[in-house]
Amino acid sequence: MDILLQLIANGVLLGGVFALISIGLTLIFGIVRVVNFAHGELLMVGLYATWIMATQFGLHPYVAALPLAVAFFFLGALMQRAIIQPLMNADPHIQIFATVGVGTALANAALMIFSADLRSVDLPWARQATDLFGLASVSRGNLVAFAVSFVATGALIAFLNRTHLGRAIRAVAQNRYAAPLMGIDVNRIYAITFGIGAGCVGLAAAVLAPLYPAFPTVGSFFVLTAFVVVVLGGMGSLEGAVVGALIIGLVESLAGYYVAPDLKEVVYFVIFLGILIVRPAGLFGVRGNE
Repeated sequence: MDILLQLIANGVLLGGVFALISIGLTLIFGIVRVVNFAHGELLMVGLYATWIMATQFGLHPYVAALPLAVAFFFLGALMQRAIIQPLMNADPHIQIFATVGVGTALANAALMIFSADLRSVDLPWARQATDLFGLASVSRGNLVAFAVSFVATGALIAFLNRTHLGRAIRAVAQNRYAAPLMGIDVNRIYAITFGIGAGCVGLAAAVLAPLYPAFPTVGSFFVLTAFVVVVLGGMGSLEGAVVGALIIGLVESLAGYYVAPDLKEVVYFVIFLGILIVRPAGLFGVRGNE
């Protein structure tokens, strides 16, 4: 029983890490209807930025989270205006190629600037274990990532439901052709939404920097799982991203112990495909998004 509780605790916290990375990805798709294949490379840039701020300027990575999120908001908005906006009416595969190109350029730029060496933020506190209600021992850094992911998701849901700008974003998501008739600047909404999604990546990078080193291909380590989480939960659903992340985190933790560590991805992909056969739009997805 003690081992099972430990595995469940580890799985839930790992799901929090996956959710933190996935919420920006699902927000961008849900509103802009563009699959951002540069998502992982944006996370990589954020990890490097956090490392620079921590090592060169002595800024605590958790303190760096807010300025990094703001900087990534403007970076995302600029990326949408300069690269995505001219392709909004193009075929979806053209948009995919564009984001893949951005991701490839960022990864190679990081390789040229930083080489392939690992760059780690030295924060021993985040790697230390803490007792969770006497039931399990968990990493403090994973606990912080779990808390931040739920706060960020809750804040985004409240923003989309309770603010004028949030309601305008939802209106564009529902019908981008009717929204201009209501006085909504669709292109501005797209830029803001892409900026918010990128800002979530910046926030995730600052929170995860004490746990994971930065290297040029680190984005690919997370982005495949992030896509599984987003599709499983339902493309465009923030609640679905959180639920999907928790499912994948639990399956990975339990399968890694009870099945085999090198087969845990196989187990959650089998579950993932099984759910999509029953619900092609995902657990919380709107029919047609698939």
